[in-house]
Amino acid sequence: MTKPISIRPQPMVVTHGGSSSDPDTERDGCEAGARAGLRALQGADALAAVVAAVSVLEADGRYNAGRGALLGMDGKTISCDASVMDSRGKLGAVANLLEVMHPVQVARRVADTPHHLIVGEGALQFAKKIGLHHTFEATQKAIDQYKEEVQAIERAPDQSSSDAQDTDSDDGKAAIKRFWNFSGSWQEARDRSGHCTVGAVARDADGHFAAAVSTGGSMPALLGRVADSPLIGCGFYAGRAGAIACTGIGEHILRHNLALRIYLWIEGGMALREAMERGVELLPEGVEIGLIGITRDEAEVVARKPMAHALAGGLAR
Repeated sequence: MTKPISIRPQPMVVTHGGSSSDPDTERDGCEAGARAGLRALQGADALAAVVAAVSVLEADGRYNAGRGALLGMDGKTISCDASVMDSRGKLGAVANLLEVMHPVQVARRVADTPHHLIVGEGALQFAKKIGLHHTFEATQKAIDQYKEEVQAIERAPDQSSSDAQDTDSDDGKAAIKRFWNFSGSWQEARDRSGHCTVGAVARDADGHFAAAVSTGGSMPALLGRVADSPLIGCGFYAGRAGAIACTGIGEHILRHNLALRIYLWIEGGMALREAMERGVELLPEGVEIGLIGITRDEAEVVARKPMAHALAGGLAR
């Protein structure tokens, strides 16, 4: 009796530059990240590939991650979140990590510790311990975005705690002044006068999967804000059926445990694109959202508006 032929999966890497990225002017950075991830697959696994891919995006400066991270609303704080996960049990994340060019590499090293998530001062000291703490200046793009946001917040109506309405109505701008928790006053920050996440998913020749995300946070946001990117099952998930990475407004993504929910649909047999489109539909109309995903036989990109992304490797569909 003839034995069935076992076909090895085609190695592949998918990257994105964030739900607000420009597919016309920023796709080349995503392509460079995907190629770096594919090169890593030649001698390593899917986890190494997504770290390599996201590291390229963090170093680029055009995306809200690593060197291109947004300024905090005080006009000086740069705080990043990142995470990695693979289908063989590796999981690591950092949140509110200051002054690190490659937070995804720190998250990867967290995956080698007894922990899965390290935050704030602990994350900073961990990065210093492993030699990944490198200060850097904000990009001009981040400075310009900060100035625009300060002006928008300045125009937002003041609200008292007793008459405050749902902050979704003004993107939380009035709440920033009302709940200001940075050192120094709002006026000092004003006088110095987005959101997005980069990500990658990969499949290696042994059929293992991995996901990685990295973000410079959201604007406007209070000091210490954490959303979906470092939270397992929210902004990312990887398992034996595939890997998912999300980008967009993190508060909406984490409410739905979006990455895990989509993963469970594909694990149950739903086609990847159908599961991702169904996931997008969970979020209110008009909420920015983008997804990349990969399974043994599929790779897909689904977003409410065009975003920079790239695929490198075997057949995409």
